[in-house]
Amino acid sequence: MEEEIAVLAIDKGSGMCKAGFAGYDAPRAVFPSIIGCPRHQGPSFLGMESSGIHETIFNSIMKCDVDIRKDLHANTVLSGGTTMYPGIADRMQKEIMALAPSTMKIKIIAPPERKHSAWIGGSILASLSTFQQMWINESGPSIVHQKCF
Repeated sequence: MEEEIAVLAIDKGSGMCKAGFAGYDAPRAVFPSIIGCPRHQGPSFLGMESSGIHETIFNSIMKCDVDIRKDLHANTVLSGGTTMYPGIADRMQKEIMALAPSTMKIKIIAPPERKHSAWIGGSILASLSTFQQMWINESGPSIVHQKCF
């Protein structure tokens, strides 16, 4: 669904944004008319400051223990429908390599089933007998503190 709603058109006269449905041809069909348009600036257009996903990944890894950073850089796995855009793994690798030390090995993994990876992982976890003790039945938010802390 996400990749079908990933169309943004900006009316040059009013500056209004419109989201619509389109398939994988949307970037080629819609975006040429707004490339170079000063109003199309991502989150900053809405008055919000936000890091790119490559910066978020890099910053998250840098906040982890120094002993595991090398492994995280070498094993970053993309998942979710918004990672299905062609070339996203190569672009992510180049952008993270620009942020990381030159000696760091960066590897972005984009498995073909990544659109549903989170659901598949959740399904596997839920089917484990050792996970059943963590199940919660309508107890309200306080149950998180009882089960996890």
